[in-house]
Amino acid sequence: MIDFGIDKLALIGAVALIVIGPEKLPRVARTVGLLLGKAQRYVSQVQTEVNRSIEIEELKKVKSGFEDAARNVEQSVSGGINHAEGEINSALGSGQSDSYYNDLHQTSYNSFVPKPVRKNWRLKRAAMPTWYKQQSGVRRHVQSGAARVARFRPPAAARSSQP
Repeated sequence: MIDFGIDKLALIGAVALIVIGPEKLPRVARTVGLLLGKAQRYVSQVQTEVNRSIEIEELKKVKSGFEDAARNVEQSVSGGINHAEGEINSALGSGQSDSYYNDLHQTSYNSFVPKPVRKNWRLKRAAMPTWYKQQSGVRRHVQSGAARVARFRPPAAARSSQP
């Protein structure tokens, strides 16, 4: 890298003062400073892009490793399940057991299918953040008329002392 000492910078400044002149030197110095700033920003952007691409490549390698491991686990689990089903079928020994097993499986699955839930506007309204409700003037707590009367009624001891 270029090494500039104080003596070299003073020499460059003196030559610039003579060549450019004292009237134009501040404007030229400002322009050179702006250009150097743009160059530094460009270099830093390129450096961040290179670092980002390196990180992306590393993440792709890790992702492929996880996918391979998941594929191996899936194959071993499915192989174990197929082996267990084969042993169960051989233990039962008849062709009727397969149809019985499939019918039992279908009925148990259909009995546990959840029913669709109707959407409720109160749930949607409750999902609104409380800070937004307060800002827009929406009531956050709803009270009945009787509850409001009971809330603002003086205590029983204070009522009995009144004439």
